[in-house]
Amino acid sequence: MSLRTKLILLFTITIAVSVALVTWIATLRIRQAFNAADAQHTAALITQFRQEFARRGQEVTSSLSGIAEGEAVQRIALEALKPAPDYSTFVDEARALAESHQLDFLEIVAPDGTIISSAQWPARFGYKEEWLTQAAPDWSAQPAFLKREELPDGPALALVAVRPVRVAETTLFVTGGIRLDRQFLKSLVLPSGMRALLYTNTAPGFAALSLEDAKGPVTNAAKLAPLIQKVQVRPAEISSVVQWDATPAGSEAFQAIPLQGRNDELLGILLIGTSRRDLVEVQTRVRNIAFIVGGIGIFVGLLLSAWAASRVTRPVERLAAAATEVAAGKWNTQVEISGSDEIAQLADSFNQMTRELIEQRDRLVQSERVAAWRELARRLAHELKNPLFPLQITIENLVRSRDVGPEQFDEVFRESTTTLLAELSNLKAIIGRFSDFAKMPTPQLQFVNINEVVRRALKTYEAQLTGVPHPSPSGEGANRPAITAKLEFHDGIPEVLADPELLHRAVSNLILNAMDAMPNGGTLVLRTRQNDGSVRIEIADSGTGLTKEECARLFTPYYTTKQHGTGLGLAIVQSVVADHHGRIAVESEPDRGTTFRIDLPVRPETHHTGDARGASVQ
Repeated sequence: MSLRTKLILLFTITIAVSVALVTWIATLRIRQAFNAADAQHTAALITQFRQEFARRGQEVTSSLSGIAEGEAVQRIALEALKPAPDYSTFVDEARALAESHQLDFLEIVAPDGTIISSAQWPARFGYKEEWLTQAAPDWSAQPAFLKREELPDGPALALVAVRPVRVAETTLFVTGGIRLDRQFLKSLVLPSGMRALLYTNTAPGFAALSLEDAKGPVTNAAKLAPLIQKVQVRPAEISSVVQWDATPAGSEAFQAIPLQGRNDELLGILLIGTSRRDLVEVQTRVRNIAFIVGGIGIFVGLLLSAWAASRVTRPVERLAAAATEVAAGKWNTQVEISGSDEIAQLADSFNQMTRELIEQRDRLVQSERVAAWRELARRLAHELKNPLFPLQITIENLVRSRDVGPEQFDEVFRESTTTLLAELSNLKAIIGRFSDFAKMPTPQLQFVNINEVVRRALKTYEAQLTGVPHPSPSGEGANRPAITAKLEFHDGIPEVLADPELLHRAVSNLILNAMDAMPNGGTLVLRTRQNDGSVRIEIADSGTGLTKEECARLFTPYYTTKQHGTGLGLAIVQSVVADHHGRIAVESEPDRGTTFRIDLPVRPETHHTGDARGASVQ
């Protein structure tokens, strides 16, 4: 078999497989997109149902509150205060009140649970509503809830509320609400291809007449019986596909949501249905187009295979190989150019791109170096300027006192030497801080208990947590109110492979920052817990807080929000956390405090030698 024949067969098979694969992927993506859109529409509809449920519940609650405060109910309450109240004159009060407030249900109940007046069933006068008095909750604070209402023609599902009426030491109850039926479903705005059904769970088992949509009872409701019975057995959201006929387009996806009462009893089921006809039609159309495109593609492939193999494949392969090298970091890769067609122009553009990448990288590195040195010089100049001025004044005082006389010179000399030594010590400390940041040590890893590390770091500042006024831990300002520390440690967290001294340093810096953020006192909370394969440390304060802009720049070296500070503390903390393959984040709002979170992996991805526990890891 010749090479040309092999290439023709290869292109033919490739095109056929490609078309089939693309068709399968397109069909899968369409199904996924349809399911995602269906889930979004279903979630939106459920949200709409709950919002409408809550809105109607608020209307019911408001109506009942108005009825409870009205003159008619107050008259009944005054009658209840009598030793032998006569409620017979109030039998029809509930019906009139229900009509005026547009309620489907309304009952006025005596303190002992006896029905005084019922709008939906007047014959229930004298019956007991024991659930009102047995549970004895604070009805004035209870929102509306679902309840099964007994009616002469059978039970109904209702959205009801209860409001107490208190006069002297007597409490009456006003309970009422509206039906949850097809009229409620009509108020929902349904997307195209979707519908909402409501099943009223009045008795065990499945009753076809209890299932209705916005138009009335559902035809062929028995198809939904298995789904409804599953929810009856275990009240939870359940999805299922119902096949109404033998055609693929005759299926419908349903999401069943249980509707439960105040005591978690199952009173109804909301079913959200989505027709799958559009999905089936789109998938069929995609398959038909795929067959047509596949046939055309195979025919064209037979004609162009020889030319494509010699004129396209090899240059493209060279470009792909060069792109892989660039992606691997070899930015100076160049492609050999032959010819003047589009492929050659593409190769020339690729070569130009790699040259520009190298130039831009060099310029970026140079700019970053210049910016870093400028910032370092600025911070050093700022930090060194403060102690240099007292040094200059002290030396000038020594010169002037030398001309006055020996006695005054000796006194000034003693004071000046003290000042000089203090300022020199300050200079040494400033230089030491910059030096420490420049030469952060390599972590010496061992198994450590995070709770002990945090507890030891807090002990450093124990004197400032005694409940009496104390100086600022960073040396700024005078005495201030005490800070209360709260420890919320999780005892079951695993030991972490880390450097205990570097972690101690990082945690101490964060504790110090938190205490400095509370000049008027406050609460310092230290937490530890396990979090998805890592250990989390949280340090929270109730201090002044930070803006979003400050949070974004907080870990930048030499940036500080303090009046006195080098801006290196949090940069050092971030460096320590990064060396441990961890993450640090900050959450803060002005005047609401700040929370730092450190997540450390239990086993960092490092190469180690030596024994496991207590050994240094390199």
